[in-house]
Amino acid sequence: MTVLRAGSTVEYVVTWLEMTERPRWDWPHAPAGLDGALLRADAPPAWYFLCLYDAVGRDYAWTDHSDAPEADLVRWLHDEDVALYTLMAHGWPHGFFVLDWREAGRCELAYFGLVPQVIGRGYGGWLLRTAILTGWSREGVRKMTVNTNTLDHPRALANYQKHGFEVVARETQSRVLTRDRDPGAIPD
Repeated sequence: MTVLRAGSTVEYVVTWLEMTERPRWDWPHAPAGLDGALLRADAPPAWYFLCLYDAVGRDYAWTDHSDAPEADLVRWLHDEDVALYTLMAHGWPHGFFVLDWREAGRCELAYFGLVPQVIGRGYGGWLLRTAILTGWSREGVRKMTVNTNTLDHPRALANYQKHGFEVVARETQSRVLTRDRDPGAIPD
């Protein structure tokens, strides 16, 4: 495939998904070989979120928060209805997710992903099931939402659907790339 250069404008499709009832499955067991912990960050600094955001999203053009005012990120991250969880193993972050309960009755899976070095080890399904059940564990949740787009990992949409999310809307958008993007270099 052709490398898309920084400064190029690309079109992509955003897909919004939701689930309207808690899945019937139980809390998942950690995958074999995962010797780590899932930690909830207590009032994390903006730089911590941005490090995770970049580590997970750099190959997928996650740049929306890169230039966000620090005060806005801190306000969001410190909101009592927002929670950042990090999968830590072997002393370094393997992935993360952010849950946002600020809208009454809804939990948004605002961010989810693994760092490239651990994709394909079976951690993603476990982490996603854990994120989903954590989102539903808050009293009053009647709906869980997530969105993904065609710049994300090629299996992201199918993975959300496999775990019970249903497509509710799609929209084509465009953005200017801030980094070169080699679609063929994205890990499976």
